Amino acid sequence: MRTSRTQVRPGSVIAARELTAVSGRPVAIPDPGGLIHLQFRRFAGCPVCNLRLRSVVRRHQEIEAAGVREVVVFHSPAKELAEHTAGLPFAVIADPGKRLYAEFGVESAARSLLSPRAWGPIVRGVARSGWEIGRGRERGPAAAPHGGRLGLPADILIARDGRVVAAKYGEHAYDQWPVDELLDLASSVPQSAPTTR
Repeated sequence: MRTSRTQVRPGSVIAARELTAVSGRPVAIPDPGGLIHLQFRRFAGCPVCNLRLRSVVRRHQEIEAAGVREVVVFHSPAKELAEHTAGLPFAVIADPGKRLYAEFGVESAARSLLSPRAWGPIVRGVARSGWEIGRGRERGPAAAPHGGRLGLPADILIARDGRVVAAKYGEHAYDQWPVDELLDLASSVPQSAPTTR
């Protein structure tokens, strides 16, 4: 089922808020110390999301060195999400009511899985997750994930003053910024930008 929502655009200003990560740690958005890369993913244990997060984990030090803090949102309950995200080096936020998804205009649509461009990553993600689950290193997703299986990803880069620097709303389940693109976007933002609103 497709939902129609208003997406944020570059130049929009995000209201300051404090979220709570699955770890219990507070997460300030925006971050007065640097950029926030706010990622919207799908559900706990999502094989395609796991592929994406692995690419971010591999380059996490490089991302941090660029002045970017990763914050990843899932539409799963915190308890379920905690079983899948232990050990990730960034904040993971549970949003089972999809309030943040609605606020930021992140949609669900059948094209998330039906787009031929998603099929390769889906196969790779399922094969990789199946192997890890079989070896006892990962847990599988719920048979009926909270919030459904048709979520689309989104990437939003937020400056320290709350201004949206860039936003990408995925057209299918694996349509997001590659890490190199994120780093290019981050390098275009002056790090000494004023923090006034």
